[in-house]
Amino acid sequence: MTASPDTPERLEALPETPPEAKIRRRRWHVSVIWVVPVVAAIVAGYLVYGRLQELGPEITITFKDGDGVKGGQTEVRYRGVPIGEVTAVDLSDGAEHVVVQARLRRSAASITRDGSVFWIVRPEVGPASISGLRTVFTGPYIQVLPGTGRPKTEFVGLDRPPPALERGGLKVILAAAHLSSLGTGSPVYYRGIQVGSVTDTELSRDATAAHIHVFIGQRYGRLVRVGSRFWSASGLDVNFSLRKGVEISLESLRSLVVGGIAFATPEDPRSPPAKDGSIFVLHDKPEKEWLSWLPRIPIPAATD
Repeated sequence: MTASPDTPERLEALPETPPEAKIRRRRWHVSVIWVVPVVAAIVAGYLVYGRLQELGPEITITFKDGDGVKGGQTEVRYRGVPIGEVTAVDLSDGAEHVVVQARLRRSAASITRDGSVFWIVRPEVGPASISGLRTVFTGPYIQVLPGTGRPKTEFVGLDRPPPALERGGLKVILAAAHLSSLGTGSPVYYRGIQVGSVTDTELSRDATAAHIHVFIGQRYGRLVRVGSRFWSASGLDVNFSLRKGVEISLESLRSLVVGGIAFATPEDPRSPPAKDGSIFVLHDKPEKEWLSWLPRIPIPAATD
């Protein structure tokens, strides 16, 4: 006979206290395989955070032509320093213009103001200079000249650089019968020293004359008076006489190649300074009297 589970013999056989259970504690081992992606995620998060901290305003610039401008590649620069990047390039609704979206850095947020001017810098070869040659290798970029108005995010870009990057100065127009060899970038001289340059050329509204737009630097703007006289300094001026022989007059070697303009101001203290938009006649050559004028006109120092 087998003893039942509740018999005294069965109860005596059981231990007084149950054996202590053995608990195995598992040790957690961090695998090297997981360390790398965790560290990478932390670094990536830090970089993204830093990038977000640098992001400034997004602006829209409308151009007539966007040749060479690419999203993620074309930079926005100020004084040669990158301050942003083009994010997208698309056509306007009527396909008449190119709409460029650009994201600027936070440090350049103050540039997005009314009056700021944007234009695309491309390689350009002219009669007076070669500009943007570096863009042949790096591609075009967008240059900006900051304004001083209210904050703004939508702009209309220029087809070409603005007439003068220097604030202030004097802008006058010279009327000539023929343009001759003058062109954008041709120098303007006062006593043989360049004080300005030609910024644009066009026909007058009635097509009877060539209008030459000239910019005189801010430091030298006061040299131009209402009675000033301008003449073409392009080429050589050769005079022959039995007494003096052959006389050759040349403003500068550069003016011989690319053309140039010179001017003189009379010794009349009552002659007021010229105003922006004043129109002068461009003569073929100077009169002897003009070359003898020696007005005393104070000009500011180069650091002013």
